Amino acid sequence: MDFSLSPKQAELRESVIRFARRELADDVVQRDAQGEFSRELWRRCAVFGIQGLPIPEEYGGSGQDALSTIVALEALGYACKDNGLLFSLNAQMWSCEIPILKFGRDDQRRRYLPGLCDGSRIGVQAMSEPGAGSDAFSLRTSAERSGGGYVLNGTKTFITNGPVADVFVVFARTDPARGFAGISAFLVERETPGLSISRELHKMGLRTSPMAELSFQDCVVPADSMLGSPGAGLAIFNHSMDWERGCILASALGTMQRQLERSLGHAKGRTQFGQPIGKFQAVSHRIVDMKVRLETARLLVYRYGWLKEQGKHTGMDSAMAKLYLSECFLQSSLDALQIFGGYGYMTEYELEREVRDAVGSRLYSGTSEIQRNIIAGGLGL
Repeated sequence: MDFSLSPKQAELRESVIRFARRELADDVVQRDAQGEFSRELWRRCAVFGIQGLPIPEEYGGSGQDALSTIVALEALGYACKDNGLLFSLNAQMWSCEIPILKFGRDDQRRRYLPGLCDGSRIGVQAMSEPGAGSDAFSLRTSAERSGGGYVLNGTKTFITNGPVADVFVVFARTDPARGFAGISAFLVERETPGLSISRELHKMGLRTSPMAELSFQDCVVPADSMLGSPGAGLAIFNHSMDWERGCILASALGTMQRQLERSLGHAKGRTQFGQPIGKFQAVSHRIVDMKVRLETARLLVYRYGWLKEQGKHTGMDSAMAKLYLSECFLQSSLDALQIFGGYGYMTEYELEREVRDAVGSRLYSGTSEIQRNIIAGGLGL
């Protein structure tokens, strides 16, 4: 068992760090305060190749394997402080690109994936509804057959990238009598009549990642906009969620590494009561815990990537990675703020923002409670 990165992965990591430090270092504090998404930074990421990491070259990507993609995203989280941008990038890759790649026809792949990779399009999934959050498959949005297409009616909420997205993977009931087997997925473009961005949502954290509600009112889509086959919605959603849970917090590993390094520097340089504060166990033990969380969380996420490349079933592994890393990310963010004391509470130190950003990681892509349910099911409980 080799725990080291390959030379290619190590070079990818360093190149991502250089890129992010050079191209993504803007005033995140100001944009966070204003809730402003940066289309320019999105474009720069696309030019470098971030959005295309998991997509084959023939569709505009670079065809990186799962583990190499995780390594790249960790490096991005280390060198880029805009967690909202990172969240939006991940939302597109795992909830939009991967479903199209896996379940789309070749014409759908060629229509959407190149634009999603080069930054000219933004995409995301539309699953959650006001009455269907953790119980995702209780959705009520309908898609009724009409002539040569389908008519969509319903409301979606908590849609990341909603205000700026060009294409949505929309889940709707095509055959209510069949329950889970009666859910299908559709590729719906922003300009489609009957689709409207009904309300932009404002969040505690990840404020540079836009979010909105979507409304479908007699929204007519052609039959060939269906992704996969009729009733394949369950399989499409579960497949994309497995990737999302396993990979969406890879960038948080980089953030935790940066927090650890900052806390170490502060503990060695800040003097109180005649000695560096790192000499006090109350501080040093927090830093030790941050180090242990980082290393153990990284192992879980890297193992998920390795298993994915081996073609293994990863349902429980992705849930374990998501659960553990989200809990570690929040606690280490709180510890970093505590180590900096009053300075950590100040906006300009950017640690309070990371606490706000980390809170959401225990909610999106399935709450920590849902991850525990998935793991329990995998154990036969």
